[in-house]
Amino acid sequence: MQRVCRRGIFSKDSFVCKWQQLQFFSQVAATESDCNVSHPKMPPFDYSPPPYDGPRSSEIFKKRKEFLSPSMFHFYHTPLNVVDGKKQYLFDENGRRFLDAFGGIATVCCGHCHPEVVEAIVNQTKRLQHSTIVYLNHNVADFAEALASKLPGDLKVVFFTNSGTEANELAMMIARLYTGCHDIVSLRNGYHGNAAGTMGMTAQSNWKFNVVQSGVHHAMNPDPYRGAFGSDGLKYAKDVQDLIDYGTWGRVAGFISEAIQGVGGIVELAPGYLPAVYKNIKKAGGLCIADEVQSGFARTGSHFWGFEAHGVVPDIVTMAKGIGNGIPLGAVVTTPEIAQVLTHRSYFNTFGGNPVCTAAGHAVLKVLEKEKLQENAHVVGSYLIDRLKSLQAKHEIIGDVRGRGLMIGVELVTDRQLKTPAKAETVHVMDQMKEMGVLIGKGGFFGNVFRVTPPLCFNKEDADFLVEVMDYTMSKM
Repeated sequence: MQRVCRRGIFSKDSFVCKWQQLQFFSQVAATESDCNVSHPKMPPFDYSPPPYDGPRSSEIFKKRKEFLSPSMFHFYHTPLNVVDGKKQYLFDENGRRFLDAFGGIATVCCGHCHPEVVEAIVNQTKRLQHSTIVYLNHNVADFAEALASKLPGDLKVVFFTNSGTEANELAMMIARLYTGCHDIVSLRNGYHGNAAGTMGMTAQSNWKFNVVQSGVHHAMNPDPYRGAFGSDGLKYAKDVQDLIDYGTWGRVAGFISEAIQGVGGIVELAPGYLPAVYKNIKKAGGLCIADEVQSGFARTGSHFWGFEAHGVVPDIVTMAKGIGNGIPLGAVVTTPEIAQVLTHRSYFNTFGGNPVCTAAGHAVLKVLEKEKLQENAHVVGSYLIDRLKSLQAKHEIIGDVRGRGLMIGVELVTDRQLKTPAKAETVHVMDQMKEMGVLIGKGGFFGNVFRVTPPLCFNKEDADFLVEVMDYTMSKM
């Protein structure tokens, strides 16, 4: 290095020498800094899982590749073998603890293995595991009553299903039967399931196959960050009216939307949009469907249901995920008048209303109220959003922080002005955060949005740890 530096001070070689020196010293400084700066420390937790003596991750992964669908994907360079869970934490095969900030895709609302939910499941399983709804069972009726009490207006007739996809399929069929129309309006970037019908309402090519998907019109997405009209909800609403005027015969079966798009990257709809669209749909004879699969059950904090933040009352509400804290359960709730359309023929679901599932669902409602988890989602979620926005001011790669309660999105970009998606960087940060003990989700059309949807028992210490780990990881990029 010294030999090179003795050449003329204004020479090209001298410039290279100086650059090499800077690189060397910056690497030394970075190494020294890394040694001096301690890693963020996970909050203490008073639970240790029992020793795991089952198959290791390598064996499971091998079987998965051989016997499970090749369409199944996994997060992380080294897949995680999760064997235990308690509250907001998960544990791997070695007993290592991870902060779960994804909640099984916005599903675990009460916390992993909540004792009261587990007790309800176990007790009912011991007594009666299955009977079908052709017989009477109090669990189904009790839970339906409790669920109806959480909804506004005349929304009080419940149809139980096994999943959100199935709930949305049923809601779409009800709307078409009730109105006598076929056309459905949904939003670009929305996700409503992966069955034939719901795939039609889903408007992301990543989740669609080349199968018949008729009668669905996709309106402009009222996305305040990437949308053409920014936060002007009324301009987006006009696009729905245009779809009705130009794309249909003037009448529609219905309109479906999430209050906050989950798979689409935690996108909250522009203010004023839903009231204006609901008015347009009603004028065209259609029903308004609220997909609350991810934004329901207290997750948004400010309200129990996502649609309530927009000041609207839908005709049909669909739900799943948080409804059972991980139990396969979904539901469609509508009015007595609309529900009558399913009496024209026989509608039946073998497992819908299963006594074990409905016992679990009822227990979840009780825990949400008893532990004031909606209030916690609001307080902790607001705190976490503020902290993430402070992080945004520090790291140029964070283009947007958005959401409500404990349904939060962090969008990464390589250029804030152009909003260029930082896809590879998102994967890298996720992987590094996992290595440091934090699990988060990923979504958005470009796969560049962190989805933060933890169990609703998440606390401020957890929020601090998440932000510190994200900050540490981004600072090292």
